[in-house]
Parts: sequence; C-alpha cells; structure tokens
Amino acid sequence: MRLMLLLLFCLWAQAENWPQWRGPNLDGTSAETALPVSWSKTENVEWRLEMPMRSGSTPIVWGERIFLNVADADNLELWCLDRAKGELLWKKPVAAGNYKINKQNMSSPSPVTDGANIYIMTGTGILKSFDFEGKEQWTRDIQADYGKFGLNWGYGSSPLLHENSLYVVVLHGMKTDDPSYVLRLDKKTGETIAKVDRPTKAQVEAPDAYTTPTIARVNGKLELIVSGGDLITGHDMESVKELWRADVLNPTNYAMNRIITSPIFRDGLVYAGSRVKPFIAMKPGGEGDVSQSHVVWSTQNGPDVPTPVTDGELLYIVNDRGIAFCLNAKTGTEVWGPQRIEPAIYSSSPLLADGKIYISNELGTTTVMKAGREFEVLAVNKFEEYMLSSPAVSDGQIFLRTEKALYCIGKRVKK
Repeated sequence: MRLMLLLLFCLWAQAENWPQWRGPNLDGTSAETALPVSWSKTENVEWRLEMPMRSGSTPIVWGERIFLNVADADNLELWCLDRAKGELLWKKPVAAGNYKINKQNMSSPSPVTDGANIYIMTGTGILKSFDFEGKEQWTRDIQADYGKFGLNWGYGSSPLLHENSLYVVVLHGMKTDDPSYVLRLDKKTGETIAKVDRPTKAQVEAPDAYTTPTIARVNGKLELIVSGGDLITGHDMESVKELWRADVLNPTNYAMNRIITSPIFRDGLVYAGSRVKPFIAMKPGGEGDVSQSHVVWSTQNGPDVPTPVTDGELLYIVNDRGIAFCLNAKTGTEVWGPQRIEPAIYSSSPLLADGKIYISNELGTTTVMKAGREFEVLAVNKFEEYMLSSPAVSDGQIFLRTEKALYCIGKRVKK
C-alpha cells in the first residue's frame, strides 16, 4: 500500500508536466483541465516556433522547459525551449546520419526527462543524457554495442524511464538474424544493468515493432510490458527477465505483421494491438505461456498506428483511416462506432484529458471529441501542415508539432 501511495503521489506531482511520449501516466491521459477546444493558425496560439524538418517525436514538457528531438538535414539534435516564450535556449548535437525512410526519419523516438536530466534516443541507436543546461552526461551507441538494427522502416521506439533506470527495447528481424532484446540501463551512467533476448517465432517483417513499453502493476509488483513480434510479454523490472508471454497478436501468422501501436495499462488490464487485428485486452502476470488463460477480450477493429486511450471505463480507438470506436474497457462491448472523423491518414495517438479526446491527422487537423457514451465532435481545428507527432499538454496548454512548427495552444493556467 505504501508503494502504491508513493507511485500515485509521484504521478500527481508530475501532473503539470509531460515527461515522456505518453505523458505522466504512460497512457496518453492527463488530469489537466481548462484545455482549449478551438484554435487556428492565428487564433488561440500563444507562440509558434519553426521546425527544420518533420518528426514523429512528441514534445516533452517539464516546468519552464520544453525538449524536442529534432532532425535538421543530416543531423539529429536535442532542442531546449523557453516554455513561456517559445524561444530556443540551446541545442546540442546528438548524432549524425539522419535519413528519411517512408514517413519517418531518425528523430522519431521521443525524449524523456526526470526533471534533472533529459535522455534522448535516435533511430541510429545513439542514446545520450544531458542536464537542463545542455551539458552532456553520457552517451551510448546501442548498435555498436549490440549489432545493427534490422527493422524494415528504421528504429522508432522511445525509451521508458522509471526511477533510476531507462528501458530500451529493440524488436527486429526483417533485415537481421540477430535476436530482439530488452535493455535496462542506469540513468546516471548509461551503463547496462541487464539485457535479455526476446525470442519470437514471427517471420519476415512480423518480428519488427516500433512500440514503446509500459509498466503494469500486478499484485503490488511492477512489471515491464513489451509488445511486438506477435507477442505481449511481461518482464521483471530489475533483471528484465521474461516472466510470461502471450502469443496472441498474429493468429493467422501474417508475415508482414509489424506492430506500431504501443501497449497501455489501466485498472488491471493490458491493452495491446497488432496490425489492426486483433486488438487484445488481457490480464498481466502469471508464468510462462498465458496465451489461453489471460485474454479477457479481443476485437478485430483495432488501430494500426495510433495507440488507443482509456480511462479504465471506456476505451477509445482511432484507426489510421480516421474511424473511431468507443468500447467498454472491461468487456470490449461496443459503446459507439464506427464513426468517421476528418478523412485523412492518422499516425499520431489520441490524448484523453478534461473530458475530451484530442486526435490529430497527417493533414494537421486536430479533431476534439467529447469523451463519453455518446459520439460528439466538439471542434475541428485545421493547421494544413503535415503532422506525425502526438500532442502534449501541461498547465492548460496543448503543444502540437507539425512538419513546419511547434505550436503552443491556449493560455497557461498554473495550478
């Protein structure tokens, strides 16, 4: 109970920050209120900062600073912004060798911060730590240490930060025979504390995953949840040893079943997707193969790229074609849907906050829906700029990153 209260306190204390890709709760939800509903390029915009190139990386917000993984021509950089003014305070080189592959480039992984240091991973395998003044603390070259990444579309997973450790997953196989693996690193030194291989029977492109792990609480103990390579696996937080696995994400053995949507955990259930179907809700925990015993429900109407969001009661899915569903999070029963929102391709993940769902598409349009048992669109906000990045929120403001700029939407409301 004491540990649970401590965890809840830590999440509450960070509620005004957005410290990593899926926010303070690791699931795309926020306790923020008074968030803006409507905006345009000229209305309700506090500031706009030009970006040199596109990126799938989400802005990270801590206090008076914003951090970005930025691709600029051949270079990959960490940018630090003044949150109030949207001005660049400093930028530091992270790696050379940026390149574009399909939609993404090597800046796709989102940074993560603990309020003292920033940790940034690139698609080229360079992982670095900087303090808030931009001083480099340490650097690792994951490919140099453990072999070249073998994903068909380039590496895109974000690191996960928990207490004194960074967790990095490399799930690949399309262009390599090397095994996939899970790493636990010391955040102070960057040194490897533990590494385990993560075997899979997946073939051709199906071993490839672009997912970020999450954390589940099972009987008072935390587990690292990894999704990809046709599997959902649970790992010990200390040793990263695999505790259990569910081979449930590719029942037809589809050879091109690469996985992009990341797992989330809420109120005792892990939710994990495949390449649209199936999308699975399961109980974490157990030992060995839990494929037959731990699945609670599944649906064939899952997402491909966007990671869903849930408050524990309702689960909201937006697929990459802009078709939205609302399901009972405990049973999988359809509450509403399918409902088409703005037609476009959707690569960013939805945000659930302030009784609203925010979802952006690749045309730069953000649809705001009312959360709940009735489908209702509250606003459609158009930037007409290419967008891959998921939104971040902090102190009543929304931060949206397009190919051309980072926007701060709404007035700041400090609590």
